[in-house]
Amino acid sequence: MTVNAVFIHTNAQQMVGAIVARHSLRRTAADPASFDVRILSREDFPIFESFEGRKFLRAGGWRVWRNDDLQSFTPLRFAPPETMGYQGRAVVIDPDIFAVGDIGALLGRDMGGKAVLARPRGGHNGRADYMATSVMLMDCAKLTHWNMAEQFEAMFRGELDYEDWIILANQPAGTVGPLEEVWNHFDRLTPETRLLHNTKRRTQPWKTGLPIDFTNRVPLIGKWLPNAGIRLPGRYKPHPDKRQENLFFAWLAECLDAGEITEADIRREMKANHVRHDALEKVRAAPSVDAVLASVSGTAAAA
Repeated sequence: MTVNAVFIHTNAQQMVGAIVARHSLRRTAADPASFDVRILSREDFPIFESFEGRKFLRAGGWRVWRNDDLQSFTPLRFAPPETMGYQGRAVVIDPDIFAVGDIGALLGRDMGGKAVLARPRGGHNGRADYMATSVMLMDCAKLTHWNMAEQFEAMFRGELDYEDWIILANQPAGTVGPLEEVWNHFDRLTPETRLLHNTKRRTQPWKTGLPIDFTNRVPLIGKWLPNAGIRLPGRYKPHPDKRQENLFFAWLAECLDAGEITEADIRREMKANHVRHDALEKVRAAPSVDAVLASVSGTAAAA
């Protein structure tokens, strides 16, 4: 019997986030034994090394692929169906997405015959057809045409535009359906939130104070210059919602207590500039997960 799975795709820079995401998924699930949680790390896929420094097609222009970019893991969004043997259901999430609702409700929902569900984000990056694939629910049996390695390679031959790939614009008509925003809530934590996405990279709570390590497209007269990317100067800023910072470090404290990560691991991540240098102090000062969530729902935390 195929067991449904949640995949967290990441790289070394975001591994602590992925570990916290895995913990949150299991903690909030009504039946955590009903699905697997698997971390897919860019470093475990040798194909990425073969593309380092090569040009690929994005938004009609050519960009240089860098494996040290903060989001170099994004092609792995398309790996779960093949990994599942094109059977069962899978959810894929970014490593900066954390569960405050039961993921089982998403895995078991009626997909209306669609192969993929994702959050519509019409107008983003100038695309009316933009779908936010940072969270996707997939019926793997209907995605036998997905082969991550083949599609990844096609970008470097100029046969597949990264932008079209990542927003599902190249999928067969009628196979992609909408997902409610609460299953991919962009830096919003409300009583309705099910998956909290710290999507604004500059304010990710575990990176405050660190040097920027991601690239952006270059703005040009109100548009975007598609064939260039720059590594922004400056440092990560505090998240504007203190509750979201507290929640991350409360989860991280639980990961430490459960042995899912060690203080030595965190110190190594701090030294590598993957995690803010006061992370352990933040863990010690954080309120409990239940207290943070109670403040969101307006109820009293359990003693």
